[in-house]
Amino acid sequence: MAKLINKPTRIEAAGNKPKIIEEFIGRVNSDTSEVSIARMKSPDGWVEPGQTPEFNEYTLVLKGVLNVKTKTETFELEAGNAIIIEKGEWVQYSSPHPEGAEYIAVCLPAFSPDTVHRDK
Repeated sequence: MAKLINKPTRIEAAGNKPKIIEEFIGRVNSDTSEVSIARMKSPDGWVEPGQTPEFNEYTLVLKGVLNVKTKTETFELEAGNAIIIEKGEWVQYSSPHPEGAEYIAVCLPAFSPDTVHRDK
């Protein structure tokens, strides 16, 4: 059965500065546990704690620059770039440039605070 999503739900974000998370599909907005799809808008200088999630995360940058740090590499994603982070891989996201970043995050299964395993 089709399920229309009229608008996203804003979710509180982790990090040193306020970041906007608009969940369109996921555990909060659509009661969907199989996948989550959210638009993120992070300001310049934003950094979130590292995490070792139990889900795959697929990220597509729409605007600005998003840094993605793993234990072995740091990637600087510009608009039009995408990255896949596999479950169980440590990762840290940040937007260090003046324009910040806007991006889409897809998590499979859906994002959950209980399965993201953020660093202390």
